Amino acid sequence: MAIHPYIFIMVAGLLPQWAWAAEPGAIDAFFGSVNGHLASVIFYDVFPGEPVLPFIVAWLIAGAVFLTLRFSFVNLRMMRHAFRVLRGKYHTADDKGEVSPFQALTTALSATVGLGNIAGVAIAISIGGPGATFWMIVAGFLGMTTKFTEATLAQRYREVRPDGRIMGGPMEYLSKGFAEFNLPRTGKVLAVVFAVFTVFGSLGAGSAFQVSQSLGAVQEQIPFFNDMPIAYGLIIALAVGVVIIGGLRRIAHTAEAVVPTMILIYLGACLWIILGNVDQVPQALGKIVTEAFAPIAVAGGMVGVLVQGFKRAVFSSEAGLGSAAIVHSTASVKYPIRQGMVALYEPFIDTIVICTMTALVIVITGVYNDPATLAIREASKGAALTSVAFATVSDWFPIILTLSVVLFAYSTMISWSYYGERCWAYLFGERTSIVYRVLFLAFIVVASVASASNMVDFTDLLVLAMAFPNFLGLYLLSGKVRAMLTEYQAKLKSGELDREVTAR
Repeated sequence: MAIHPYIFIMVAGLLPQWAWAAEPGAIDAFFGSVNGHLASVIFYDVFPGEPVLPFIVAWLIAGAVFLTLRFSFVNLRMMRHAFRVLRGKYHTADDKGEVSPFQALTTALSATVGLGNIAGVAIAISIGGPGATFWMIVAGFLGMTTKFTEATLAQRYREVRPDGRIMGGPMEYLSKGFAEFNLPRTGKVLAVVFAVFTVFGSLGAGSAFQVSQSLGAVQEQIPFFNDMPIAYGLIIALAVGVVIIGGLRRIAHTAEAVVPTMILIYLGACLWIILGNVDQVPQALGKIVTEAFAPIAVAGGMVGVLVQGFKRAVFSSEAGLGSAAIVHSTASVKYPIRQGMVALYEPFIDTIVICTMTALVIVITGVYNDPATLAIREASKGAALTSVAFATVSDWFPIILTLSVVLFAYSTMISWSYYGERCWAYLFGERTSIVYRVLFLAFIVVASVASASNMVDFTDLLVLAMAFPNFLGLYLLSGKVRAMLTEYQAKLKSGELDREVTAR
């Protein structure tokens, strides 16, 4: 790439110093101004009046519906085959990549399964009512096809660098895919825009935000960190640094161990609450379905409930942002379509399973409309609301929630560090990757002691903005994915794929 890294380093590297030493309000004023312009585009209301339907959400929903119809509901038809691929049944000697399909999936999941599954769901239900859960599940179902498309394209257009490392994701399928349609310059511009958005977004949403939010939960249980928040930042930076300095394989091995563990801990706690109130489950499910179409006392009526559910699913699963495609491109598979099928499980686990479990806990315990939680709900403190729900079972259950918050934040950081590092390497070259990793760790420490909320909001907006260039690529290249899917299904039906496995 022609972009020189030092310009980027100067800008990104000075941000922590500004957050630390600038005059009070200076950094908030700077980023507040930028946020206003970005938000006016990204969150433009495409549904006049109430409720607000941000353009970015409508953009992702429309794309997910289009892809699901174009691929004839591949998210339903190929789930069984996808599970067999995930188990390794179709592994062949021709598979090439850096990690296994399962490791790629757990690494991607470690980025998406995060605080949004705990806090965001609670906020969605407190605003939209139990019916928001139904539309959240629908959005997660549609998002499965989006992830399938992203992962397939990432595999199809990935590039193996001279050192053996793989460069893949929207950067590659935007630049190379558009070139196939005689639009090389457009594709290159979109690829660079996506990479820049991802780098900045990873430093904020993937680093600073995770630290600041998890620190708040930890301080509730360990008062020591109220007086010494930097100690928490240093501990997390050390834990993250040990993993990310080792590169993708160490990240994948860590995710492979941490992700199933943290999901089981959190789901186990949710199941404990649900089974302890099993008599209320039918009533809760009834509310989720009926209030999806006939909401009770909710702003915006049915459309308001739908918007809340779709917003939560979109922001939780990251389907359409293109981030997960970066790691799915590194999986060892013979056919690109195979990793696309593995990626189907990502929104299924993140949104349909984990978010739904959180929703059931919120609805069953009734904290979403309890007068005692009014102040928490008005302040949009989703994690605190979920903590109250956990506390209805036992005083020590919030400790489990705090552990889950820390694990979710930690796993998100290690995966987003990889996304940012790959985009950094795309822009500036592989040899400068260590600079990004050090910068990422610096943001972790700074986030534990500095207050720069607008800076974090700024990077959050950039994460959502990733969907603009990414979905342009998904629309343009969807025909190629459909052709690959048709060819793969023909081979599967003829038994050719089974013979390849037998012959290995």
